[in-house]
Parts: sequence; structure tokens; C-alpha cells
Amino acid sequence: MKVTPEHNERIAKLTFAGVYPHYVAKVEKKGRTKEELHEVITWLTGFDDEAIQKHIDAKSTFEAFFQGADLNPNASLITGVICGYRIEEIDNPLTQQVRYLDKLVDELAKGWKMEKILRQN
Repeated sequence: MKVTPEHNERIAKLTFAGVYPHYVAKVEKKGRTKEELHEVITWLTGFDDEAIQKHIDAKSTFEAFFQGADLNPNASLITGVICGYRIEEIDNPLTQQVRYLDKLVDELAKGWKMEKILRQN
């Protein structure tokens, strides 16, 4: 699927706080924990639990959330299809970063080992 400018704008304006409960529900439904979810978010963004909570409390948009992130240098190793989009082909950096997070949450919910999710050899 082709990512449109409208799609990119919609992603940028979504709030992390609005999506976060869905991430928690998805992973917990599959037997994973909120702590594991935070480990994945921390790996991708560099945010600790306190910073994650601050973004939730502030209702940060994904744009603001990722502006403050220190993206993991191995994030580009996250590939594949999520929500019908091939991650490595997304040309908008913010949309790609949000899809990185979606993919990591998906892998966690699928029961992947943490070492594989965090792209450790």
C-alpha cells in the first residue's frame, strides 16, 4: 500500500496516550506483560518508565513522542509488513517510526523471544 500525505498527517496527530492502552491490552491478552511492553518501548525510543508515563499524562502526539526519542540505531532492522504497509518502504520518517513500534508490539504479542524482538544476535 502507498502511504499518503493524509495518512502521515493522521498518524502524526494520534496521541500516544490514545494508542497505549491498546498496546497493553494486546500484549496482556497474549500472556505478555506491561513491563515487557515498556522494555520494547524503551529499546526503540530510549524512554524510561517515567518518560513513557509523562508522554501518556501529557497526551503527547506521536509527532511529539518521537521528536523526544533517541531512536535505537538498530531500529532499521525492523522490517516486514504491519497494517498493510511494508515498513522498510515507508518514506515518511515519523510514520515509519510509529510502524516500528506497532511491529514490535505485534511481535511481543505473537510470543517472540525478547532477544529477537530487540534485534540482538
